Order: sequence, then C-alpha cells, then structure tokens
Amino acid sequence: MLSRHMYCFQCQETARQTGCTSGGVCGKSAACANIMDKMIRQLKSIAIAHEPNLKLGRFIIQSLFMTVTNTNFDEKSLLRQLKTAEKLTPPTETLIPLGVLAEADENLRSLKELLTCGVKGIAAYAEHAAVLGKEDMVVYDFIFKALRATAADHSMEHLISLVMECGAVAEKAMALLDTANTTEFGVPRRTRIRVDTGTRPGILVSGHDLKDLHDLLTQTIDLGIDIYTHGEMLPAHFYPELQKYPHLYGNYGNAWHQQSKDFAAFNGPVLMTTNCITPPASSYRKRLFTTGACGFPGIPHIPAGKAGHPKDFSPLIDIARTAPPPTPLEQGRISGGFAHGQLAELTGQILAAVRTGAIRRFIVMAGCDGRYAAREYYTDLAQRLPGDTIILTAGCAKYRYHQLQLGEINGIPRILDAGQCNDCYSLLVFARELKKTLDLDDINKLPVSFDIAWYEQKAVAVLLALLAAGFKNIRLGPTLPAFLSPAVAEMLTNSFGLRPIGEINSDILAMLKGK
Repeated sequence: MLSRHMYCFQCQETARQTGCTSGGVCGKSAACANIMDKMIRQLKSIAIAHEPNLKLGRFIIQSLFMTVTNTNFDEKSLLRQLKTAEKLTPPTETLIPLGVLAEADENLRSLKELLTCGVKGIAAYAEHAAVLGKEDMVVYDFIFKALRATAADHSMEHLISLVMECGAVAEKAMALLDTANTTEFGVPRRTRIRVDTGTRPGILVSGHDLKDLHDLLTQTIDLGIDIYTHGEMLPAHFYPELQKYPHLYGNYGNAWHQQSKDFAAFNGPVLMTTNCITPPASSYRKRLFTTGACGFPGIPHIPAGKAGHPKDFSPLIDIARTAPPPTPLEQGRISGGFAHGQLAELTGQILAAVRTGAIRRFIVMAGCDGRYAAREYYTDLAQRLPGDTIILTAGCAKYRYHQLQLGEINGIPRILDAGQCNDCYSLLVFARELKKTLDLDDINKLPVSFDIAWYEQKAVAVLLALLAAGFKNIRLGPTLPAFLSPAVAEMLTNSFGLRPIGEINSDILAMLKGK
C-alpha cells in the first residue's frame, strides 16, 4: 500500500516554503508523489546500469517530464511508466535510497535537488524537441551523468561543478528546441494576437506542445471550428506556418493557474498538451482531455499516433461540433513574437536608442506566473519602471503585465515578448549579440538586469542556464527555492549575486544602477 505521507519541495508554492508532506499544494496526492520518487530512483538505476543511447535517453526524458510539477496526477499512468523502468534495470542492482530526504546532509541534499530539478527542466525541453525529430546525445549523456551523481557520494565542490554544467546543457536543450520549432514552423515574427472571441464553436489548447496544436489545426480545417490557445500556447501565434491556418483564432484567458475560470467559460473541449494542468472542476471536467506526458485520473488521454501517424483528435472535434461558442472574457489584441530572429531585425533601432540614451536599461522579467498575491509585485514593478526602460519577457510571467499600455521607445514596444519559457534562449542570444556589437568585455556590463519569477523545474533549468552564461545579480521571486539550504543560498549569493526580490522601488533603483 502506498503511503499517505510524502515530501516534495520542488516548486515555488510548496507548503510553508519548506515542503509538502501530506498532499501537494499543486493537487498532487501523496501516492503520486511516492510513485514519482520511485521513478526517479529507478531512472538513477538505469543510468548506472546502462550506457547512454537514444532509446534509453528518450525514455528517461519522458519519465522525468512526467514528474515535473502540474504535469501528471494519474497514478495508473505513472505506475505503468515505473514498471517499464523497472524492467530496464537488472534485478541484482543495488537499491538506491528513496526520496530527497534520504540524503542526510542538508547542503548535499540541496545541491542534488538543484541538479535534479535542473535535469527535469532539461528533460521537458528535450522531449518537446524530440517530438519534432531533434535529439542530441550531448543532452542525454549529461542527464545520465547527473542521475548517477545524485545517487552517489560526492563533495559539494563536485556537485557545484555539475550544477554549472547542468546550466550549460540546459542552454543546449533550449537551443535544440529553438531549432526544432523554427525548422518546423518558421521563424517567429512580430504579431498582434486577438484576445476576443468569435461566433463559432472552439477547441482550447493549453500547455506547451506546438506539434499537438499543428496536428489539431490540420484535422479541423473547414469544419467550422475555431482553435484558441491558452497560457503558454499563446506564442504559437508567432510562427508563420501556424499563422497560415485561418481558424487559429486567438488567445483565450490567462495563465495556467486561472484555468478553472477560463476552461469553464470556454464552453468547448480543452486539450492539455503538457504541464501545467490543475485538478479540474466539474464545470469542464467532461470536456477536458490530456495528451503526451500530461495526465489526470478519469480524464480521457489522447495517445500517440501509431506508426508515425498523428494523434487522433476526433473525440475533441466531436464535442466541439455541438458546443456553444466561447464566453467572451477580454477584448482587443496583444503584441509578441520578439524571439531572437525578430530582435535581430530590430538591432539597428535598438542600438541607436541605447547609444542616444533613449533606452536606459532592459529589464528581463521572464519566467512563470503563479497563484499567490506576492506575484502582484511584477505587475506593480512593470507599471513603475521608468519610460526609458524595455521589458524583455518569455514564459507565462508575462500574463502579469503584457496588457499594460506602456507605449514605445522610437517605435520599439516597451514589452518585448520572446515566447514560451524555453524562448529565454532568445534573450540569451540577444544579450550576447548586444555585447558583441557594443564591444563589451563582460556580459554584466550590458544595460540588462534580471528580475525573474519561477514556479517549477523548467524555470530552474533556465536560471542555471543564465548562471552558466555568466550573468550575475539576478533577482528571483516571489521566494528563493525551498530546496536551497542556507549555505547553498549563501554560496549562490556570494558567487553570482543571486538574491530574492525586495521592495519594488528599491529594486528598480538598484537595477537601473546595474546592481
């Protein structure tokens, strides 16, 4: 029998900022949490018992993705994956201690969990790329290496070096996904997106997987059904190959944590392609579907297509045919599409504005949104930033401020949205190109400051990528991760200037000074 007790502290909203022990704040049961712990242990055993290869690498990233916060709540699917993992491990293999608390030393535990969370984030991005046919053994090799390390005794110094390597590999994974997306769907371009509703029935797509959206679009051509995006699917509208579908109508609703309100009002079927699903309300439960790594007990799951064929979305289409149109929530349009290709086209304008002082500073406000009121900090900060600053964003953090009317600087919008959380890669590319063009010897001399929000493990991977790239003085909020021990948090502060967010006006003044 599975225990009613658990211990999970991998997300920003973990209970009391220490850890969830009887049920996840996210809605995850103790049973699911314990299966996930066993899954992680089994993946470590696989990494120890086998040399990396494409088949095992793909299995491991799919399994890790299922353990990312708000991805899979379904005990049955998790147990099936665990049983498959067990078959890949020799029965004589030494049993690895179970759960994060098995490491008694809090500093070693902290670094191992930081590494594990980073690897989970890498796995999510690598899986999205693999779905589009792009894989990299460098990524798989590191994931095996990291899993082995978290199962062994190592010094803090060695684990710190692996954490930094994890950041470098996280950037490789984001670059791989960027290549996969742009190869398949074209280079994102500046776009105005509708947030109103049409008069036809619709299907709402949430999560992150662009291929699922594309395949649904192809299966609904000329059926009188509109397709809407939600949450982190909003950036789908930036891609030329997806823009070709006239029934890709617009974006509906807000960030992931408001899906209970948004999904209820939508009226038609809803497809969750990946994280971030929350426990569904009765108002829309009978028209909710999951696919990919995502799962929830009692919710129909759309399986992968057979023999290379696309997934069959006919169950959603059948419901949509007779559904009423979505209930309007908003009006107007929002702007986005400023990935590195589009930013490159704006380089001349941006440089001119920087050199004349019209742009004093770029503030990177990328990352995740979340439920708690403390995140109003980001809305208030965006409103209070001086008019000579530009906000660079990616991820669902933008829902806190992307509809603010902040104007432009010499034709450049003051909010530049690069896309999904993985499109933080575009902001890295932009920063490096700006450093090169301005002939700076240190990336921290750029007029760029970081004030980012986090929620789950993909955000941890992005943070590590920024640290590995050499960026310092990053503000992170609403809180620092609960899995950082005081000593590890101090090390990150001393080495990189990583710090929690503070009082808004003080943070703005410090960032304008490059601090």
